Amino acid sequence: MKPIWIVDDDQSIRFVLEKALAREELPVRSFTNPRDVLAALEVDEPQVLVSDIRMPGGSGIDLLSKVKARHPGLPVIIMTAYSDLDSAVSAFQGGAFEYLPKPFDLPKAVELIRRAVEESVREEVLDDRVTQMPEMLGQAPAMQDVFRAIGRLSQSNVTVLITGESGAGKELVARALHKHSPRANGPFVAINTAAIPKDLLESELFGHERGAFTGAQTMRRGRFEQADGGTLFLDEIGDMPFDLQTRLLRVLSDGQFYRVGGHQPLKSNVRVIAATHQNLEERVRLGGFREDLFHRLNVIRLRLPALRERREDIPTLARFFLQKSAKDLGVEAKRISEPALAKLATFDFPGNVRQLENICHWLTVMAPAQVIETKDLPPELLDGAVGAGHDHAPAALAAQPFAASAPPVATDWAPASMAPPAALSDAPRSLGEVIAAPASATGGLGEVVATEPVAASAGGSWLLDLQREARERLNAGQTDVWDALTRQFEAQLIHTALELTRGRRIEAAQKLGIGRNTITRKIQELGIDD
Repeated sequence: MKPIWIVDDDQSIRFVLEKALAREELPVRSFTNPRDVLAALEVDEPQVLVSDIRMPGGSGIDLLSKVKARHPGLPVIIMTAYSDLDSAVSAFQGGAFEYLPKPFDLPKAVELIRRAVEESVREEVLDDRVTQMPEMLGQAPAMQDVFRAIGRLSQSNVTVLITGESGAGKELVARALHKHSPRANGPFVAINTAAIPKDLLESELFGHERGAFTGAQTMRRGRFEQADGGTLFLDEIGDMPFDLQTRLLRVLSDGQFYRVGGHQPLKSNVRVIAATHQNLEERVRLGGFREDLFHRLNVIRLRLPALRERREDIPTLARFFLQKSAKDLGVEAKRISEPALAKLATFDFPGNVRQLENICHWLTVMAPAQVIETKDLPPELLDGAVGAGHDHAPAALAAQPFAASAPPVATDWAPASMAPPAALSDAPRSLGEVIAAPASATGGLGEVVATEPVAASAGGSWLLDLQREARERLNAGQTDVWDALTRQFEAQLIHTALELTRGRRIEAAQKLGIGRNTITRKIQELGIDD
């Protein structure tokens, strides 16, 4: 283990801490001023830095900012006299691991330093794991077959058709095929043909000339031109309009195309990788997909297994997504217990890997402690609603008919419990107390439909309140619904915890199961008066 660095101009403080840490068999290195610390950082790095706030030759706060600029993950403990506390807290909120008020209780100081050491070691392990994480994860035999196929295709420019359910990770496979191909130095351009209106898709693919149609003020290069020398990924190819399929077939046949409104043929040097969740043979039989285009695309077919077909990969993926979510949100990564992982592995995940990622993101925000237990999992997993297969929604959703009085609201997050409209008038209005559970069907934007409430559950009034408020705002056309309600939710939680702890932020953070830096940052962002 790397040594703990102590920075203080007071020789007695250094002596006491050195002896106490030596008794705990923790290596120590001492400094009398920040200048020497910065010089030492050029060639070495501590496990934890403990620094006084006021020293000749430099401030501990200035040292903190410089150290964090070089080593953002290094825990820094600031020692300060009570008289300096307010200025110290406001100055190092964004970076220090903790503060140690003088005069300090020696056992508590050692305990704090040991906690910082454990945090530092844990972060090193997590960073190492993330660094070593491959672009795709999977130990299951079905995924190993996919990896082998990618390896065999690594030196080929052949067209590939990737099939698999929504959320299974087809674009990841396409990116891997590009990365390990001779075109790796060229661009990778992806387009979802199902997400673009029919009248715009032709221009998106092939570009247009100035004045080709109303609104075409300038010439625009299409995706085929943008991907020249690289790879073009056509996602959800089964939804491509029939007339555009003819143009695509021509490009695949001779490599030439015209911009919309253009008369000059353009040459395309592009490898095409297509993907679909549909049965293209069936689409051909029904007349919705050109047979000649199907055979042109179906040179090599790569089937990506659903997540329920490789349950042994769920624990690895869950841990990875928890780390990823924590990094994205700027919070400490949460760990998940073995029983909770076992429960996760029993779920069928109709939304596949995308749904698991959404659940892990939800857990990062909502789980009350740093270790996720089975009881912390979202209601869809705890209610025994194990998916019966990808063609069926979980029972909790399947049993809920749409109300005739209002259209369904498409959302990526669905309330965990619902009640009839009559119950809404009895629910308390406390908007800061609610947040939704993750989508239970597909986990993708616009793929889960929340219905009118039909069944009440004990203690679900705060979720009902969310549903009513969200519906009102969405129907009113507001575009900041997510941010507005999330801010109120977070502010209410933090305000309540601060009330219980009489303004003690560290204790409030512990009660909420979040880090001290997180609660400080949120207090600043939300403008909470504690």
